[in-house]
Amino acid sequence: MKKLFILLSILLIISCKEDKPISVALKPELPKDIYEFGFNLNNFKVINDTIKPGENFSEILDRNHIDYPKVLEIVNKIRDSFNVRKIKSGIPYTILAKKDSTEKAEVFIYKHSKVRYTVVDFKDSIIAAYNGKKPVTAELKTASGIITNHLSEAIESQGLSSYLTYKMADDIYAWTIDFSRLQKGDKFKLIYEQLYINDTVPVGIGDVKAALFEHGGKPFYAFKFVPDSILNIPDYFDEEATNLRRQFLKMPVKFSRISSRYNLRRRIAFYGNKIRPHKGTDFAAPVGTPIMATANGTVTESARKGGNGNYVKIRHNGTYSTQYLHMSKRAVKVGQVVKQGDIIGYIGMTGNTSGPHVCYRFWKNGAQVDPLKQKLPAAEPMKENIKPTFFNFIEPIKRDLDNIKYPILENEISIPEEELES
Repeated sequence: MKKLFILLSILLIISCKEDKPISVALKPELPKDIYEFGFNLNNFKVINDTIKPGENFSEILDRNHIDYPKVLEIVNKIRDSFNVRKIKSGIPYTILAKKDSTEKAEVFIYKHSKVRYTVVDFKDSIIAAYNGKKPVTAELKTASGIITNHLSEAIESQGLSSYLTYKMADDIYAWTIDFSRLQKGDKFKLIYEQLYINDTVPVGIGDVKAALFEHGGKPFYAFKFVPDSILNIPDYFDEEATNLRRQFLKMPVKFSRISSRYNLRRRIAFYGNKIRPHKGTDFAAPVGTPIMATANGTVTESARKGGNGNYVKIRHNGTYSTQYLHMSKRAVKVGQVVKQGDIIGYIGMTGNTSGPHVCYRFWKNGAQVDPLKQKLPAAEPMKENIKPTFFNFIEPIKRDLDNIKYPILENEISIPEEELES
């Protein structure tokens, strides 16, 4: 009996111990690493700010506990890679500072845009400045619209980027459709890339992969394709593999208007309203607007002279030359080879001119002609052996384009099918 009592006591003690909760010491959870601009932000005190009007690089670093001799050393070391005198007010920046009591700045990050930035790293003995880009992802989007007034209105009324207006009017269809003569009821469809950082923050439009513009009831397809894997230069082609681009751009300035056309009997107020031939086409735009070479060629003249003001002349081949007058500043030198779209100068008012514009002059076989009335040569055609690859490439894209629906306009009335049948 005594032995049984002892045995029961032992079992009771064991069961009590098993029921008692076991205390386990938990390790504190470490903060998740956050990497941006190539740094683990957890290792720094992160200060985000915006450059104030009149503020300079030295003042920013001084406020973040960097003394003047050190600032001077940084500026001299990075002079060739980053000019601190060109920082602009309104631009955001980030300071990475020590996490100790000094809170001394170690890295300055200048954010040119949502994607591009410059890092000035002075945390160690080696001081360096370098450019970087945030990773960007692209997502295919579609858009469509019906013209009731202007193309830009049809685009922007849907909350779409105005860049799509430029892409259609000044790039894809610049030589195919006259966008100053659009008709009410013209339509468009687009397949394009929307660019994001961190997969969520939109940062602009990427490539327009394909487009369809119905103008005057006629469809104009455009597909972006690289016809030469060696040159690797993309272009837009229609559904029959015809290049939509011409050898010359339609105009030397983006987002401009024609303020005066080629006119051999024009009266010019500057010369007392006398008849003086105007052998150029004037494109009006704000001072400082970039002027582009309308085709590949070699600069034969770059000077300032008389009524021309600052001007540049380019020889494109044995047949064609172009000239660009009244520049505020020239950006090319004689003998320099330029490609179509290269910036050769900037809109100004030098020489005989009453307003900011570029006078665009065009020579064919040594005679000045109206470029808007010339049947200019197309760009190089696609090689025959490439066409089968192209047709296979565009087949699913064309199908996707055709399946995009047009928006229903507010004044359109939807009639039920049963009413139509009756």
